[in-house]
Amino acid sequence: MTASDAHRAIHAVWRIESARLIAGLTRVVRDVGLAEELAQDALVAALEQWPKSGVPDNPGAWLMAAAKHRAIDQLRRSKRLELKHEELGHELEARRALAAPELDAAIDEDVGDDLLRLVFISCHPVLSTEARVALTLRLLGGLTTEEIARAFLVPEPTVAQRIVRAKRTLAEARVPFEVPHGAELAARLSSVLEVIYLIFNEGYAATAGDDWMRPALCEDALRLGRILAELVPKEPEVHGLVALMELQASRARARIGPSGEPILLLDQNRARWDQLLIRRGLTALDRAEKLGGAQGPYALQAAIAACHARARTAAETNWVRIAALYEKLAQVMPSPVVELNRAVALGMAFGPAAGLELVDQLTSEPSLRSYHLLPSVRGDLLTKLGRFDEARAEFERAASLTRNERERKLLLDRAAACARSAD
Repeated sequence: MTASDAHRAIHAVWRIESARLIAGLTRVVRDVGLAEELAQDALVAALEQWPKSGVPDNPGAWLMAAAKHRAIDQLRRSKRLELKHEELGHELEARRALAAPELDAAIDEDVGDDLLRLVFISCHPVLSTEARVALTLRLLGGLTTEEIARAFLVPEPTVAQRIVRAKRTLAEARVPFEVPHGAELAARLSSVLEVIYLIFNEGYAATAGDDWMRPALCEDALRLGRILAELVPKEPEVHGLVALMELQASRARARIGPSGEPILLLDQNRARWDQLLIRRGLTALDRAEKLGGAQGPYALQAAIAACHARARTAAETNWVRIAALYEKLAQVMPSPVVELNRAVALGMAFGPAAGLELVDQLTSEPSLRSYHLLPSVRGDLLTKLGRFDEARAEFERAASLTRNERERKLLLDRAAACARSAD
């Protein structure tokens, strides 16, 4: 095996195993920052040894063994060993060194629970949203600081600072390595789902840069969502979020043209939609509904996505049902953005004038002042009403507000088309 082949294998293994590794170590050392350092040490050892010895048959177990040895050394050096003895109840041996087999058992038990605890730590509300996203991608997604920075188009030092501050904040707040219960579980789970969906959305419709989509981020969010669904199988909103992401991800190949240009939903070739992802999404939605979560915000959004997935052509889309679902969504999750989406559905179901009436009510909403999709939607409705000069102005305004180059070009092309129609 060449060194480059080994490095590619190590990278792939790290993406799969790093979360389990860090989670198991965090339970033992009670410090997520230290746990990541120990896991990174094991990765460095793999980079040094695997190109010479080859990738082991069970690379995840190899990394875990290497990390355990470093954890033992670290515990001995830092004198945390006695504390670990007390936590494990070894009162009679409190002053003796912890044997490696005991530490092995401590790390290996309850891997699923450890992952869930790590999810709740990474997405803890004590952290800012930006810090939660960065830490989640680092600890659970296995992404490097450089990869996170590139994905969100921010400087690498900024991401590094967010991660360092996040770890320090968690340590200073003494956030316990545990799964919350009762009302706290519901509140923290909401934060976890928000972070995962933020990651997915940045991949699905990039807010800035030259690319319309960043598929790798969608894949990371989907993987995190699927893991979470396995860890808390009775939480309907988790399945609702997974359903929503599966269904939206099913359109990925049809959303981009040959030159990377965006293709809007109604213009997409539905034969290119991924039927496996659609089936998975509909199954997850069914699970959410059977668990009594049909009215949850993610399940409602998934139900809207399901309406598109079930329509063989754009003309067959059940826009009346979509408008009704958006009305329900507005009740459980009031938001100007939800209202804007409801306006689109109303325009499709009952004519552009109906949609425009609602959009015009949103033009004075402060939170939408710099939101480029408001003038974009308004421009679309005005175009359908034949008010091309007004539509052109709206598309030009939308183009001035977006930070995504692909979307800016699309909006300026639509403005130019309105100018030609007006003439």
